[in-house]
Amino acid sequence: MEWLKYVTEEEGKVWGSLHIAYYSDEGLLEVNQTYLQHDYYTDIITFDRCRGNRIHGDLAISVERINDHARELGVPVGHEAARVHVHGFLHLCGYGDASDAEKNIMRQLEEKYIAEAGRFGMTW
Repeated sequence: MEWLKYVTEEEGKVWGSLHIAYYSDEGLLEVNQTYLQHDYYTDIITFDRCRGNRIHGDLAISVERINDHARELGVPVGHEAARVHVHGFLHLCGYGDASDAEKNIMRQLEEKYIAEAGRFGMTW
């Protein structure tokens, strides 16, 4: 959690609260269908409850998607897990990923913060 608190500060935000729940693919699909009316699998859903500059939110994460993506990308599971967590957290910081330009910015920030994660004892 210290790593995400660091991201908060770097992004000029104030730490509030963060809840992270882990699901199977089917469990997260149900969340996606129920709350967003989306009928597809995903690795993460971010529920933004931020107030002003203070971070508040919920991350719903599929452990199966992380494992599958890590295998497909040939990266350690811990690395992919870090990417998914910071991706969702960056949404709470105000970043989107609807357009190609937004996706590029998001990827650059993910890579930046993953590279800095070792300072907080995270290893892959």
